[in-house]
Amino acid sequence: MTTPSITKLLTWKKNKEWTSKWFQVNQELINSFAKVTHDNQYIHIDPNKAKDTEYGTTIAHGFLTMSLLSAMYYDAIPQIEGLKMGINIGFDRLRFLAPVKSTDKIRGVFKLSKITEKSPDVIKLTWSTKVEIEGNAKPALLAIWIERQYF
Repeated sequence: MTTPSITKLLTWKKNKEWTSKWFQVNQELINSFAKVTHDNQYIHIDPNKAKDTEYGTTIAHGFLTMSLLSAMYYDAIPQIEGLKMGINIGFDRLRFLAPVKSTDKIRGVFKLSKITEKSPDVIKLTWSTKVEIEGNAKPALLAIWIERQYF
């Protein structure tokens, strides 16, 4: 692979981090996610009951936080010239470390850790991924995220 875009990708690997804008998590978003996924546990959707928990409020589903990775990725990572399509392959590791409260803002931080050529026009990218919570030292999520890109 010797296209200029791929050459740029290879240079990104050198400890470059991309950070997305802050995304607001609110009760409306949490309720919508609960409805779609049929996960209606009170800690997510019932502010009155959630007041009496250790969190003091409702919290986002871990999978909601994870699902916002795509939006954060698109906001943070420059589009690669000549890219026809990208697909998620999955996660080698995914951990939820801190709850995202219904009033929090979160953002994604992405660091390219590995590039593997699958064929002359297909590469596999492995990202060290973190979701930060504004004002919280502990991240909401850490993951090793894998994608495939087609040129």
